[in-house]
Amino acid sequence: MSCCICNAGPYIHGLSRLICSDCFAGAKSIILLANKHKRIKTINNDSFSPSSSNKGFVKALNWVKLQEGKMKLQDEKMTYLSGFATAFRDQIHTDIQVKAGDNEPPIPAHRVILATRSTIFRNMLDSDQCKAPANQTITLPELSHEELDALLEFLYSGSLPKEKMEKHVCSLAISADKYEIPFLQKFCEKEMLGSLNTSNALDILEISDTCKNKNLKETTLSFIVRNMEEIVFSPGFDDFALKNPHLNTQITRASITNNKKRKIGV
Repeated sequence: MSCCICNAGPYIHGLSRLICSDCFAGAKSIILLANKHKRIKTINNDSFSPSSSNKGFVKALNWVKLQEGKMKLQDEKMTYLSGFATAFRDQIHTDIQVKAGDNEPPIPAHRVILATRSTIFRNMLDSDQCKAPANQTITLPELSHEELDALLEFLYSGSLPKEKMEKHVCSLAISADKYEIPFLQKFCEKEMLGSLNTSNALDILEISDTCKNKNLKETTLSFIVRNMEEIVFSPGFDDFALKNPHLNTQITRASITNNKKRKIGV
């Protein structure tokens, strides 16, 4: 949840921004203190007019109460949705096995969750091969067992712990594209843009090209051009250029275009 007080960043994907618990508690304390002061003033001064002097505080208090209601509803919603994560974690009535490309054992899952999260999974599960017995196995050979576990956890809960997301964001972004999981695509894009730096820019550019993510690619290209010297002379650039000659060409062209703009003062 993005706090509208302590986080001054832009709205994310059009979602409503509320107030975090720390800011809410602080705002509530200030208003309660102010109201206490005004009550004392009212007692000592009969001419004090609540209708005029108290209006702003009443509005503020009502706003805090409204945010409190929204926070409680949001917490209840998250608790309600966490039932899916519990079903995955405790393997409640699982009816499909999902296997990674390594020799690790498959992970039990639920057909309905996979089918509703991804049209590709739905088509796979609608095939004659998967219609038969429960606990049929499907394999995602491009993923390791750990990556598969992270993917399934996201499909059930809609989020991941920060450290797990940072570790697996590359594989998750590719899986989101391959299996057509739009929410995970947006989630990975936000994570990669938020962590973009000179040490991972080339990897992110490669992923954006693989996933045909135009916004991610353009933003990363622009970042690389602004930090051209450090990135071009980094240890991994030669291997990147050999592996991705077309991206190397795009970086060169973007750099030349940027230099021309700078010369003419654009």
